[in-house]
Order: sequence, then structure tokens, then C-alpha cells
Amino acid sequence: MKSQNNLLADLLDFDTAEATQDILWSAGAAQTVNAMNGNVGIELDFFAQAFNEEGIAADGSIPSKRHTLWVSAYGEDIIRLTINFNGNELPAVKDNVMLDINEGLKQYPLSVEKDSEGRKIIDSAGKIRMKINNQPPAIKHWSDLIPGPPEALNATIYPDGQTSVPLESYDMFKPSQHESFPLAYIERDQQPHRATFAFHADANEKIVGTGERFAPMNLSGRTLVMENADALGVNNRRCYKNVPFYISNRPYGLLMLTSAHTRLSLADISTRANQGMIEDGLIDLFVIGGKKIERIVYNYRLLTGFPHTVPLWSYGVWMGRMTYFTAEETHQVAAKLRKASFPSDVIHVDTGWFDKDWICEWEFSPRTFPNPQKYLREMRLNGFRITLWQLPSVSVQADLYASALKERFIASKNGAKSSSNFGGIGDAATIDFTNPDAIEWYQGLLEKLLRMGVAAIKTDFGENIDLEADYQGMDAGRLHNLYSLLYQKAAFDVTKKVTGEGLIWARAGWIGNHRYPVHWGGDSASTWDGMAGSLRGGLHLGLSGYAFWGHDIAGFHGLPNFMNSWPSNELYMRWTQFGVFSSHIRYHGASPREPYEYPAIADHVREWWNLRYALVPYLAEQGQQIIKSGLPMLQALIFHHEDDPMCWHIDDQYYFGSDFLVAPIMNDDGIRDVYLPAGKWIDFWTGEVLEGSCWLKNIKMPLERMPVYAKFGAQVPVYPYSVQCTDEMDLSRASKIIFNDQYQGLRSSILGKVVNL
Repeated sequence: MKSQNNLLADLLDFDTAEATQDILWSAGAAQTVNAMNGNVGIELDFFAQAFNEEGIAADGSIPSKRHTLWVSAYGEDIIRLTINFNGNELPAVKDNVMLDINEGLKQYPLSVEKDSEGRKIIDSAGKIRMKINNQPPAIKHWSDLIPGPPEALNATIYPDGQTSVPLESYDMFKPSQHESFPLAYIERDQQPHRATFAFHADANEKIVGTGERFAPMNLSGRTLVMENADALGVNNRRCYKNVPFYISNRPYGLLMLTSAHTRLSLADISTRANQGMIEDGLIDLFVIGGKKIERIVYNYRLLTGFPHTVPLWSYGVWMGRMTYFTAEETHQVAAKLRKASFPSDVIHVDTGWFDKDWICEWEFSPRTFPNPQKYLREMRLNGFRITLWQLPSVSVQADLYASALKERFIASKNGAKSSSNFGGIGDAATIDFTNPDAIEWYQGLLEKLLRMGVAAIKTDFGENIDLEADYQGMDAGRLHNLYSLLYQKAAFDVTKKVTGEGLIWARAGWIGNHRYPVHWGGDSASTWDGMAGSLRGGLHLGLSGYAFWGHDIAGFHGLPNFMNSWPSNELYMRWTQFGVFSSHIRYHGASPREPYEYPAIADHVREWWNLRYALVPYLAEQGQQIIKSGLPMLQALIFHHEDDPMCWHIDDQYYFGSDFLVAPIMNDDGIRDVYLPAGKWIDFWTGEVLEGSCWLKNIKMPLERMPVYAKFGAQVPVYPYSVQCTDEMDLSRASKIIFNDQYQGLRSSILGKVVNL
């Protein structure tokens, strides 16, 4: 539809044919404020709004409705605001699958005190956590030509007792022309249908996060759709991994606890408001303080769970393509990698391990993988683990389809088959992960593979489901975004149970998926902008709670020819460098990605892979730290320099762990500018000592190097021995590089004998 540049159409959907009889109800001032069972209930009258040629105004012919806004405190830094327009009860959080509340995060009882301005909500430690102002706006009367504003909710939240987050009370040109509402909902057929909220946005406010956003670092000025989709690349507005959670530089975070379709307008429809619309009759918001970005993400993880640890071997090189079709083909790849001394740990078999490509049966083809147990054992003895692709649906061509439909393991339409065409392979029906029996059935399929010796499962797709189907546990609209969490949890749990090592390779995401690593950045183009979009997505994802993340090196699909436009040598090399300094390093594409297929640069690639394995002790050390904190492995600069305005705009550099600053080259020229934040830095290659808070302009790097800097004084554990896979590593033999005045560069360090860059 054509954008109308106004709130009612572009956020609240009053321009649709279905909305002709919808009623907008807007909150007035607080009526009563009472403490109950440790929470505080704020009684609000909502007034029906009538539309006229000037805008909207309260419709006095319709009686107001009263609803309760519940206020709860979790620990010292989190305030929950909940209003259920379907009833006044406070929804429980105990069984919400999106949450995994840390046992140390206790609910603080709240009380209410009255003062001259209104009410103060105070926690058991004596901190003010919210203020409600009941005073009318100050005026100096001049004219009655324009009527005064109606009463409105006027409140400020103090999630950590210090940071102020005002609800936007009077955001309008005149009373009939609103740009946002602090609280409102829309009724359809006498039932709550969607709801909206708004917090005040400062003129220079910066916003980050919201999931895997392929956009510049500062999202202020954008309206975003929080609805998972197959993004078909990393250079558009769609996202595989939406997370209705943002971080402001005020600083505070906002978690919108919902799986419903959600939209966020971040200082866009109104530059004065960060506002959202949720297609539900429930608004459940967690306003998260902490004063520092890392602490805000940490507090977010206290609510939603911390990432599980990953096994050491997963930090090694993963090799794949779309696809290997036979056991013999993967044996040949493994042999070539070993013969040419390319260290690697994983060979990934994509869609081709079934009897018919793409027709997922969760069984090896007896023609092309005739003895899977023997095959997996042989590969493992050679130091390779095998991971397998699959998807969360069953094709009508699969032998499993009839029994799965009969048992309702796959979603049906009123008892009939439910299917949707996917990828040109015919109809396929969605596995119903709201059905406990379906989860058990699905996990049984994976368990058989895992017990054979498969190391992990690629839980591809999960962004879309059949929205016309019937699911046992919830309606399709609310399941859509949540589906990936249920899907990935099922795969992760059975992998952990069977192998003792929880690990998946996943694409979709929502609130809570970060608990189940690893996620990758989707189907990026094999282009420089595909590389840039991948990094942007990873940085925003790291600000959304996700710790471990990888990407397809050197892009997934060719452009303009999907299968036959191969990445250039320059792109392959530069993307390899980016991958070495990423949480996980996997090669995958619609054309071959094995390094020996790129002979002009193969020797350089080998050295970078050697560097990757030398850094495995550092990855392991950082991995153990980030699962207990608010940090990801790839850290946007604002995690360490949030007081530096420049860092809120940089999306092509990052911290790798807490000790390296990495600036990938993303052009054919090998030239870029690098911003060194405050502090003292060591050039990784030369040992040169540099002072931060400055730009290094027009740095030119040969193809075998990219800009990497270490924090002065950092002590980085490395493995100074050549290996072919992580099985050959004994981390007790790791050494440390100390980055100080004595460090003379990579070649003169203890890594010189394994890395010749």
C-alpha cells in the first residue's frame, strides 16, 4: 500500500478495508494507583475516538472502558509494564517459552507513595522505579480557538532507579492530530485486535538491535516490521531473525514480549517517539536499565536465558556447498583438504544426502550413502565431523508424509492435508512443534542420526509456516514468529542429550533462540555488499542477545547467475579474513567453496586457516566469558565505547572478543579508513603502537592481510603448533602473546612458525 505518512495508516492500519469498523481507544490519566501482591496496578480509563475531517476526538457517546496497567520490578534494573485488554489479570511469566528467567533475578515488591505531583512507585530497596504525574499541563491562557488537550497518561519509568524513560504523553500538532499515543488499543468486532505504545525519543537518540538488521548501526529514523521471513539475501528490509528488543543510548533496553506481528517506528512516524504496534490485545513490555550497553544485554539475558556453550571443534573450519551428493564426493573433498594441509573439522552435507535432493526423509540415501555408520566412522577417524541439512516440513513425496499427517505430527487444515509449495519440489506440510507428540517424533528422527555419529543438524528455515493450517497449541498468527524457537529447541535438546554437546546451525530466530547456538547470517550474495550486509546483521544480532554467529563464506549465491557466478579471488580472500575473525567459520555456497578451487589464492587461504586454529584457545577463552555476560563474540564498538558518538554509527568494524579490533576490507582496492577508539592499540602485523580516538585514513592492505589491532596489554592465548583439526589440540600447551612494547609483530611472535602472513 502507498504510505500516507501518518500514524493511523502507517502504524495502526486504519487504512485497510478490514478496519472500517475498528474503534481506537486511547488511555487517559491514571485514576487509581494501588500496590497488590508486590505489583502496582494503575487503573486507566480508555476513551473511544471518533474520526472526523480534522483528525480524531473523543466520542462522548460511547462509555469509557477501564483497564489495569500492571507494574512489576525484576531485580534492580528491570520494570515490567503489562496491560491485558482481554481482561485485567496479570499474565504469568513462568511458563512462557520465550523466557528463561535466571533464578537470581528476583521480583522486588513495589509500593506507592503520594506526593504533590501524583504518585511514586518505590521498590523494597527504596528506589523510585516509576513516577505518575497527575498535574494538568502548565498553560498561560491566550485563546480558546484551539481546544485544550484531553487528559492523557503521563508517566516516567526509571528501570534502574536512575535512567528516565518517559511515556510519550502529548505528541501532537493539535489535540485532533496525534503522532503517537502513550497507550491505546484498537477494537475489532468488539474484541481487542491490536495495541500501541510510545516512549519519548530524544532529538539525538540512537537505537540499535532489533535482531538481524541489515541496516546501518543507528536505526533511529526507521520503521521496522518484526515478522520473520525468508529474507532471500542480506541487503533488504526482511529479516530471518527479528527480535523485538532494542537498545537506546539513553541508555535503556526495551523488550516487547510477544510473538505476534509487531511494528516499531523508531523516531520515524514521529521523531519524538519510539513507538510500537502489536497485533494482539496484550502489551507486555520489559524496560531494562543497567547504565551500560553490556549490562543491559546481560539483564536481557537474565530474562530470556544465557547462551549455551559450544564445543571446541565447532570453532574449527566448516566446509560445505549446496551440495555434496555422495559419500565418495565428501571423501574426495576430505582427502584434498588433508593432502594440501588445509586444517578443518567439519564437512557439511546440505540437501543431497537424501534419496532425492531436497526431499527430506531424515535418512541417508541407500544409493549414494550406502553404509552411513561406516562412512561417519571413517570421516571421524580422519578428523572430520559430519553435519547434515534438513528443514521443518514433510514433503508429500516423502514416505513419512501419510503417517505424520495421520498422527498430526504435521499441521492439517480441519483434518485435511495442509501443505504449501516450497522450492519447486511440490507440497510440504509444517511439523507442528506445539504438539508434544510431534516433538518426540521429530527428535526420534534426529536421535537415530546422532547415534550413528552425525555431529550436528543444520536447522534450516523456520521463518515461515503454513498460516492456514491448524496447530495444536496456538493459532498460526502467534506461532509464526515463535516457530523457530520451538523448532531449534527441539533439535538442540536432542543433540545435547545424545552427544553431550549442544549445537545446531540455525538461520531463523526470535526472542530466546540465542540460547541455542549457533546461528548464521542467511543467504548472502557473493558480492561486497553481501559481505557488508552480513556484518551489519551480525552486529545488530549481537546487540540482541545472540553470542555465537557465523556467515556463509564467500557469500551463498552468485550474482547475477545464482549457481554460476563464482566469487572473485579478492572477495573469497577478504571474506575468509572476516570469517577467521568471527565466532564460527563456515564455507558454503551455490558454487564450490573449497580453497583448492581458487588456486591463485589457495596458499594465502591456508595461512589464514592456520591463523584461525592458532586462535582457537582465544576463542575458547572468550566463549566461556560471553556465555556469562552480555557480550557476543563479535562486539559492536559501542559495547566498549558507548560514550563515543562516532561508535554509534560504525557498522564495518568490530571487536573480536574483547581484545581485538577488526576492520574487514570490503572492496577490490584493498583500501579503507579505520577508526581507532580511545585507548592504546598494537598493530597485529607490525607491532606498531598507536593512540586511539582517531581515524587512520586510506589504509592499503595487500590481499594477504586486513587491518587488525590488539588492545595494548592484552594477553591472548594461542596454539603455536600446526594441526589439521582440533582433535590434535591439547590446550594445556597453549601459549600467550602479550601485546605490549615488546611485541614486534606476527612473524616475530610465537606464531611465526605456524602462520607466515
